[in-house]
Amino acid sequence: MTKKKSDAPICALDYAFRRIGGKHKARILWYIYQQNNVLRYGELKKMVQNITSKMLTQTLRELEEDNLLNRKVYPVVPPKVEYSLTETGKELIPFIEHIGAWGRAQMEKEKVENKKKDE
Repeated sequence: MTKKKSDAPICALDYAFRRIGGKHKARILWYIYQQNNVLRYGELKKMVQNITSKMLTQTLRELEEDNLLNRKVYPVVPPKVEYSLTETGKELIPFIEHIGAWGRAQMEKEKVENKKKDE
């Protein structure tokens, strides 16, 4: 994901959400964090529901290019590749955790509101 000058972020929030926004990026970072900071490709594929192999590969490459993930390839057959968080990636974890807590609270509010509507 090579950035063009004309595609430069317009503010700090734009910069941040370009790196962790989207459907899968924050979840991938969170899953790797939860698993002691190291996961293999196959493990990620199982954990990240509703993602194609192509999209997982593309997303992992983008996270690596943005210095949020390390990719370690072992010279074995079959191929073994491990993904771990960089120090920059680890810095994001408290914020992802906070966003997750906010999301859980909002989902609970909606659940209560929908229950009231159904009564």
